[in-house]
Amino acid sequence: DTGVGKSSIVCRFVQDHFDHNISPTIGASFMTKTVPCGNELHKFLIWDTAGQERFHSLAPMYYRGSAAAVIVYDITKQQSLSELSRALLELRCHVSSWLIVAFRSSVCLLSYFLDVPLKDAKEYAESIGAIVVETSAKNAINIEELFQGISK
Repeated sequence: DTGVGKSSIVCRFVQDHFDHNISPTIGASFMTKTVPCGNELHKFLIWDTAGQERFHSLAPMYYRGSAAAVIVYDITKQQSLSELSRALLELRCHVSSWLIVAFRSSVCLLSYFLDVPLKDAKEYAESIGAIVVETSAKNAINIEELFQGISK
């Protein structure tokens, strides 16, 4: 889905930066980051794919052979959660595991604009064997935890 915060999450993780005026991804962008995990170093090779419909046919070539995928949806839009099933159909063929991320632009917005209750997201994630991590790229909430979860 477009505009849900995929690029913001990646930028916060890789560069520890949040841009209020981030441009939509065209096609895909690629970033890397190496992080310690116990006594090992894990290198993340991250493809940030565009959410616009016109780029959906390109997505499989970016995540083919991936160890994990993060699917981002916007908790202020019920349709955003509904779109996950389409993404999952594609991912099942190419990715060995995935996480579902609940993105919100600001923690304080949660009570005012919540359209997708966390309970619904957790039930959906459980039904497909995934987990939900609520994040805020803007406020740097649970971004590191998200990627630590992937590393395990």
